[in-house]
Amino acid sequence: MNRWKDLLYEWRDELLLRARALADLFMPRPCLVCGRTLGLREQHLCLSCAADVPYTRHWLQAHNPLADRFNAVLERHRGTEPMDYAYAAALLYYKGAYREIPRALKYHADLAAGRHFGTLLGRRLASAPHFQDIDLIIPVPLHWTRRWSRGYNQAEILAQAVADAFSSASTSAPVPGSRENPVGQDPIVPQSQSKPTCRPDLLVRARRTRTQTRLTVEQKARNVASAFQVPERILHSQESPRSVLASARHILLIDDTFTTGATLYACYAALRPYTSARISIATLAAVEGTPKTSITFATETFKSN
Repeated sequence: MNRWKDLLYEWRDELLLRARALADLFMPRPCLVCGRTLGLREQHLCLSCAADVPYTRHWLQAHNPLADRFNAVLERHRGTEPMDYAYAAALLYYKGAYREIPRALKYHADLAAGRHFGTLLGRRLASAPHFQDIDLIIPVPLHWTRRWSRGYNQAEILAQAVADAFSSASTSAPVPGSRENPVGQDPIVPQSQSKPTCRPDLLVRARRTRTQTRLTVEQKARNVASAFQVPERILHSQESPRSVLASARHILLIDDTFTTGATLYACYAALRPYTSARISIATLAAVEGTPKTSITFATETFKSN
């Protein structure tokens, strides 16, 4: 039975390669980073650029620079209430030509690239003990007018790919160069048995905000303050949507890029009154930086299951 299954996979892969070769004759695929025309077995990045991706490795440590930066933001707004440490991870650093990876999704509607790199992020998160109890994934929402004009929400594309990666995680490591782990990608061993649900409907952007690109840190914080909320129909519902927030153990907020943490904090603040779950964050890319305040937590509860 396994022999026939392997043959079917081989025939399928051969057909896909032939179809890709035919398509490449008419529409060559460029590498997102360097622009070189991709080979048949290359996806989104050429082998040279794939070998030099500035991965953050955040998922390897519960305490890492990105998590400390986000928790520094939380600490400034915490008051006297105790709080769980928020875990955080980005797939890669937003620097150099590799900035084109998140930009391809956000500005050039490369949804296939978004799903591809979202899956890579999800597999890495699924391999980390501190992310294994994730049961709810919520993307940072766009205002309905911006989503209508763009046609999609880049954070939602990433969030669904991350959720799918968690759901398909297994305990066996794929062989480098196989279908599951093409050449040029890190071999990752997902250990998570969690199957989180992606729920973009649980958070909305109540007002349209200015683009954050050219704002200062203080301006970004003011720009998104109170911009997000749990929808009224969820709050007044006696059915499952509201109970999903109340019963969640570990919520993961997803965005495309972490710069100052202002947007993700605004989402965190909107959710916090309706759930006692740990709320962590993950992004496709992160601008490098260091926390500006020292952090002393009243409680730090680390869950591994």
